[in-house]
Amino acid sequence: MTTEEFSTLRVETSDRVSRVTLSRPDVHNAFNETVIAELTRAFAALADVDSTRVIILTGEGKSFCAGADLNWMKRMAGYGRDENLADARALARMLSTINDCPKPVIGRINGATYGGACGLVSCCDVAVASERAQFAFSEVKLGIIPATIAPFVYRKIGESAARRYFITGERMSADEALRVGLVHVLAPPDGLDEAVETIVAAISTSGPRAVTAAKMLVREVSARHFPEVNEFTARLIAEIRATDEAQEGMAAFLEKRKASWIEAHRSSDG
Repeated sequence: MTTEEFSTLRVETSDRVSRVTLSRPDVHNAFNETVIAELTRAFAALADVDSTRVIILTGEGKSFCAGADLNWMKRMAGYGRDENLADARALARMLSTINDCPKPVIGRINGATYGGACGLVSCCDVAVASERAQFAFSEVKLGIIPATIAPFVYRKIGESAARRYFITGERMSADEALRVGLVHVLAPPDGLDEAVETIVAAISTSGPRAVTAAKMLVREVSARHFPEVNEFTARLIAEIRATDEAQEGMAAFLEKRKASWIEAHRSSDG
């Protein structure tokens, strides 16, 4: 996959890390139907790239993403019900593709993040934000609601914070975004890449299949109820323990040596 395949994104891969950059800085990386389609395609493709261990999602320029593009919104204003439904379904499909990607996704939140962009952040497994970033569920200011992103945001920040920020549309500082759980780590703007690399390094020393299974575990546990979840987790760990990766990881621990995937990562760096 190359950047040339996209008109609104840059996709670059190096040392087992793929970076997807929203590349419309002139409109603060706002998304429209093309961005939505290209993000869906990029993440669906990267999900099947064995050499990619981690995906970083970020924005070019001063903003991460300003939400919906104004020209796209003008077109939507003239849509009928069927067109609006198709449009909303495309957005939901994009969010699900990112959220369910088997690769860990790190959000590198470099600046302003408004409206639907908060949904993008909520679909990231780890979100690292600039201390200067601001966030807002600004849909109500336009007379609409954050409906399509709501399932992803709700799981991230919970009912209490969603109640407040969905209905007020007020801007949220990076500190407040950290407090409510929308992001996980704050860093000064000039330290953002270093903070992201710390997360990448932590993931890179873990078993690739185990990371994918752990991501799926969180999603499945949140969707199931007791006692069904007990049987699900028991079966899952039994299957994982029997894999070659788990056998290697446990053997490496007992033999006090580095696991094979750590050595492979070091070799690729060298």
